[in-house]
Amino acid sequence: MELKVFSDGDSNVRKFNTINRRVFILSIAKGVVFTGILARLFTLQISDNKKYLTLSDKNRLREWRLPPVRGEFKDYFNNTIAGNTEVYQLHVIPEQVENFRNLMVRLKNILPLNDKEYSKIIKKKNQQKPWETLIISENLSWDQFSKVNYFLHELSGAKPVLSVARSYPYKDNYTHVLGYVAQASENDLLNNENIKSKHVPGLRVGKTGLEKSFEDELIGTNGVQRYEVNAFGKRIKQVNFQKGDKGKEIKLTLDTEVQKLCNELLANKAGSISVMDIYTGEIIAMHSSPSFDPNLFLYGISYNDWDIIRNNPNKPLINKTISGLYSPGSTIKPIVALSALENNVISPNFKVRCTGKMDMYGQTYHCWKKKGHGIVDLKSAIVQSCDTYFYEMSRRLGVDRLKVTASRFGLGNKVFENLYSEEKGGLFPSTNWKKANLGQGWVLGETLITGIGQGYVQTTPLQLCLMTAQLANGGFKIYPTLISNKNQESLEKIKYKMSQKLLKEEKYDSSIIRTAEEFFRPGEKDYKKLFRNQENVKFVLDAMFASTNQWNGTSYKSRIEDKKYQFAGKTGTAQVKKITEKQRELDLETSQIPYEDRDHAWFVAFGPYKDPRYAISVFVEHGGSGSKVAAPLAKKVIKKVIDRHEEREKIRRRNLINI
Repeated sequence: MELKVFSDGDSNVRKFNTINRRVFILSIAKGVVFTGILARLFTLQISDNKKYLTLSDKNRLREWRLPPVRGEFKDYFNNTIAGNTEVYQLHVIPEQVENFRNLMVRLKNILPLNDKEYSKIIKKKNQQKPWETLIISENLSWDQFSKVNYFLHELSGAKPVLSVARSYPYKDNYTHVLGYVAQASENDLLNNENIKSKHVPGLRVGKTGLEKSFEDELIGTNGVQRYEVNAFGKRIKQVNFQKGDKGKEIKLTLDTEVQKLCNELLANKAGSISVMDIYTGEIIAMHSSPSFDPNLFLYGISYNDWDIIRNNPNKPLINKTISGLYSPGSTIKPIVALSALENNVISPNFKVRCTGKMDMYGQTYHCWKKKGHGIVDLKSAIVQSCDTYFYEMSRRLGVDRLKVTASRFGLGNKVFENLYSEEKGGLFPSTNWKKANLGQGWVLGETLITGIGQGYVQTTPLQLCLMTAQLANGGFKIYPTLISNKNQESLEKIKYKMSQKLLKEEKYDSSIIRTAEEFFRPGEKDYKKLFRNQENVKFVLDAMFASTNQWNGTSYKSRIEDKKYQFAGKTGTAQVKKITEKQRELDLETSQIPYEDRDHAWFVAFGPYKDPRYAISVFVEHGGSGSKVAAPLAKKVIKKVIDRHEEREKIRRRNLINI
């Protein structure tokens, strides 16, 4: 057996080789790690530089969004009717205050703050972070602002601030047209993505009226302040400021001077006055009474003010012009007469003997004139508003044919479509309507009372203004608007289109040709004629003129003899409850009747008569007689509108030149 003997030298060689291998492996490992570190450092410093710089800035810099500046509303004459005003505010950053309670006690005496306001501020302070701004007051008076500045050396942490807020310079004159703004609610955020995306604490948004309808155009964009902050998010210094874009300016067709007059005339009354251009459809005035000051809602309305508004029996929160539904009374008699003429039911010479009442199937239908009007023809019936004549005419006409004519002229339909969410369409009944909604058949007596604007008929004051406007322009459809648009069709073009409608109706007998012509002109407004024979419209307009300017007309006492201001109109007195025989015998004056039982007073008119341009509706809730109450108000408004006409025309002509 052979034995191998290893020397100490061989052993050392093997150990040396092992060590060399291990060192080599470690060196490679170190190289790999070092290379990885270098690669990572390269990535962090070079490749991902922008990414981590941005993350760093996000930790170091913070953005604060400011409330957007709201767009303004202007009237037709460029007066600001809803704008923005500078307000004085007092801000406090709690963490900068050594003793917050002592500061608040001092402010409570300086401003002064009541206990409720004081508690509200303390509660709000406890709900937010100590470095966030706490608004002590959003609307200081100048005296309060000056007083705070005078004692500012004693008020460590308090900061007087000049800010911007909504303002309604004409107060209650435009409340129901414009609506008002208030702090955004949870529902506002849920229902409007635009409000949600721009929301900041203190943001005020439209709650009603045009402020709500045009919220997306008015709201504007947020301004942005960038601050450097510490690790706790506390502001150290402002880095830059980006100004937001102001909301869109919206110009309306309204005339502030006429609007103010309407407000004055309806003072201490519940009602509505509307004025409309009979060709362009521009609303010159649209006032609902009683009204209230929308500025009360800007910083949170007080309980006392809210109770006064809410508990007012005349309901100032309701826009009566577009949301109030009332029986129109005799103001629809021109439409009833037109419908009867258009359907060849009667001729203008058709006569009826009025004895003060009409008996039918055991039911008595009374005329407003107890002893009757004697023998009257159609014109006399309109002039004197003879109910008996209209009973007989309606009986022959029938409610379904009457509904067709009334609907064409705007009754029972919304005037603005979707401009106001609170607008109501009203109702003009028919035999099918009653069967479908009440499950009962139509009876003849209901036709009779529908013919004098009673029964199921429900209209808004603005619908009656539109009805009158479309009669006054010769019987053509128009498109009412509150928004002044420089690209809107000119008065001359509208009149031309109306005249062409008459020519085309005579020229084209084929409905196919008319349909094809309309097809190749998409988007244009169709000022279609609402009549079969324009002579019938002219007859009705002439009767309305006589109703105001003839000695036995119902509005004769409100006439204006100066031809510049002469107008034609129709009175209406709508019953709110059935009159008993006993009450009829008593024949009480309006002042002797309980307010809630008094008739509504109506008057519709157009003027000037020789070259008509404006239509008006006046409504006084429980006013009594249309001739005694509503017509005298209309007389003053019409005169004002005509006096303002030339100023309005100057702006219209200027707009045409600038297009």
